[in-house]
Amino acid sequence: MTPENAKKIWSLILEAGDYLKDKLPESPNHPKGRNPYAHIALEIKNKFESTYKEISDDKINEVIKYIEYLKNNPS
Repeated sequence: MTPENAKKIWSLILEAGDYLKDKLPESPNHPKGRNPYAHIALEIKNKFESTYKEISDDKINEVIKYIEYLKNNPS
């Protein structure tokens, strides 16, 4: 992914993380609370099998839609 697109995706991750703060379900693995930013980044990595920076530019719209999905469906 180009640096410009990576910055755009990171900005969307931050925005979604801010929105999800205190909205993710509790987890015994995270007694002090879950990190919504890490959650979004990890879910992207799991779905696309690479970090957001390593995803090809032709999938940017798919990544953006997935971030919106995660934002609207906290898990």
